[in-house]
Amino acid sequence: MAELEAPVAFDFARRSPSPRMTGLIVGMTGYRETAAGRFFHRQTAPLIVPLIISFGSPYLIALARQPGPSDRQLSFTAGLHAGPVNIESDGCAESVQVDFTPLGAYRFFGGAIAELTGRMVDLGDVLGRDGRRLREQIGAAPCWRRRFDLIEDFVLRRLGRGPCEEVAFAYRMLARSGGTARITAIASEIGWSRKHLAGRFRSELGLAPKPVARMMRFHQACRLAQAGTAHGWAAIAAESGYADQAHLAREFVEFAGEPPTAWARRLTLTDSRLSHSGELLADW
Repeated sequence: MAELEAPVAFDFARRSPSPRMTGLIVGMTGYRETAAGRFFHRQTAPLIVPLIISFGSPYLIALARQPGPSDRQLSFTAGLHAGPVNIESDGCAESVQVDFTPLGAYRFFGGAIAELTGRMVDLGDVLGRDGRRLREQIGAAPCWRRRFDLIEDFVLRRLGRGPCEEVAFAYRMLARSGGTARITAIASEIGWSRKHLAGRFRSELGLAPKPVARMMRFHQACRLAQAGTAHGWAAIAAESGYADQAHLAREFVEFAGEPPTAWARRLTLTDSRLSHSGELLADW
């Protein structure tokens, strides 16, 4: 399939976490396309758990492949996925997206985040009648600000306990190190074996510590590339904790679906507002 044009005409609103949402989400986005067409956007392996509430045409979304007609998604949530996400729209899409941190998602979804791993699940199936009512309320709201307020209230009402302290500690240690902390050392500090930590981490957050750490290193490399402060890909690889530039290139193919130079070229052709999302290390 030939590469499609990225969305170029759309309304966009972004709210950073308010104090009461700190540690739960990395932000909320309102998005409304304003020009008909057939558009393509790729997200690199996100480190967030998104909740998308849609009011317009459904998106076509697929994980690590091109989407087809059977990949229609309206309002849904998705778990962690260690690969690119490919999205197509028709110029009439409109939605609100809530980007949960993995630890925040555990609290919001009642510990069911692991069941969402590598999947997209309909809003009604995961949140039931409350989720469908929320969609109706947000659809009737007069502005993005009111929509964001309604979502914050809804999220806070549903919060439960978080993952066990040891898993939360391990996740935060990995995040603070940009994915470079040794998992064996973290397990030792907790008082667990590496194998036990990997099993509990996967059962509560959906992925084991190693792929999560790899995603964190990858996103650190993306941030350095976008900042333009490092001198070339070899320097970016070294600063992000990779063995060498070839190692970095392999990770880009896996997590972005393309080599670093192709990713960078795509970024120059895409509205910067569309790069917000799964590339944030938050939750510590």
